[in-house]
Amino acid sequence: MRRVESRLRVRYAESDQMGVVYYANYFVWMEIGRVDYCSQLGFEYRDMEAADGIFLVVTDARCRYRRAARFHDPIRVVTWVSESRSRTIRFSYEIRHAEDDRLLATGETLHTVCDRDGKTVRLPEKYRPFFPLTSTA
Repeated sequence: MRRVESRLRVRYAESDQMGVVYYANYFVWMEIGRVDYCSQLGFEYRDMEAADGIFLVVTDARCRYRRAARFHDPIRVVTWVSESRSRTIRFSYEIRHAEDDRLLATGETLHTVCDRDGKTVRLPEKYRPFFPLTSTA
């Protein structure tokens, strides 16, 4: 299982007056992780949508918060595919403080493979090496 790492620094706009990151920003960081995952494996997420008409629609998203991230903290988002089926892909994430490796949050997103019209379709053959099937369903 290939893991990809994204690095960022918590921006002021992502935190409240006490410097604590607002909870919804963790989902934005997961999206950064997904896009970087595709890029580091050799294709661009946007090209999958624009050129091939394949969209990975989020159908479930979860985050478990362990410790607070704070303004200006260096963050690592570790992303991997934990499950891949012919019509769904599950990404998993760890969000860590980049300096001391403290676990800040874990999460996952489930995506259904859809065409431009929003119809569920099978993951095209050309993308299967990037998301190896863990089930034939």
